[in-house]
Amino acid sequence: MNYVKTAMLLAFLTALFGAVGFLIGGASGALIAFVVAVGMNVFAYWNSDRLALAAHRARPVTAASAPDLHDHVAQLARNAGLPMPKVYVIETDQPNAFATGRDPEHAAVAVTTGLMRTLNRDELGGVIAHELAHIRNRDTLIMTIAATVGGAISMLAQFGLFFGGGRDRGGIGMIGTIAAALFAPFAAMLIQMMISRTREYAADRAGARICGDPMALASALRRIAGGGRARPMQSAENDPATAHMFIVNPLAGKGADSLFSTHPATANRIAALEALAAEMGAPARSPARAPSREPSRETAPEPQSGPWRSGAPSRPKATRETRSRIPRAGGKSSGPWS
Repeated sequence: MNYVKTAMLLAFLTALFGAVGFLIGGASGALIAFVVAVGMNVFAYWNSDRLALAAHRARPVTAASAPDLHDHVAQLARNAGLPMPKVYVIETDQPNAFATGRDPEHAAVAVTTGLMRTLNRDELGGVIAHELAHIRNRDTLIMTIAATVGGAISMLAQFGLFFGGGRDRGGIGMIGTIAAALFAPFAAMLIQMMISRTREYAADRAGARICGDPMALASALRRIAGGGRARPMQSAENDPATAHMFIVNPLAGKGADSLFSTHPATANRIAALEALAAEMGAPARSPARAPSREPSRETAPEPQSGPWRSGAPSRPKATRETRSRIPRAGGKSSGPWS
């Protein structure tokens, strides 16, 4: 079914690409845009995952460089019945994650360093399971192609604004060029919104079943919601066409993108997960505290000085205090403390 959706998406984006070409350069512009769109669709099918990862400067990690994260992904991938995806880390304070790849055999999961610092193990597992659900549902192909072609449509419209618009080129002049520059990016964004909004609920539900704890994912969503405003991700601001790929909207919402959300409301997603938890018989729970960055150092107890300490025990302080409080006859105390 997702192959049909992918074909429909590619056809629609190709038509939109051609329409922008027509507004800028008339029939010849539409033909050139159509040829470019076909070539871009083929390129996006094979390389869109690499482009998405490169856009956010994601670095690969292995079982040797990040054993806990790698093992966590491996366990959840087994739960989902998926081959082990490649694991990437994005250096940013914003807590977020996304998955990409044309099929489960060529998939990757990318998490931010901010996500790993913000969530506990169960919550992180819920987020990773959500991304694995996207891979299993083959949403990643649709989302990455939409990001690639959507970004290309926006660039074509901006190119036409600066270099197109002449009537002698067969288009409809500057009005058409301005219309293409204004509306084409929004049309591409609307497509991405439709994709993300319809697939996020399904991935939440499937991800909750993969990790076995809907409330862990609900707690994670509650914790990371609004992270784009509090801790902007510069790579997402530079390439907003990839925003719909993340588990929560990574954009700060300072410009036109605040008018359109690529994700459903977090409160609605949490409510759906709570309903699923009741369905599964999972107990409701309050949000867990965020883990400390170095729990072993912060929670390590100080060395004890009781009789179980190695070596000869020191004289207890209480003996001194007790003796100092015992008066001698005549009201004077004896010993070195008198």
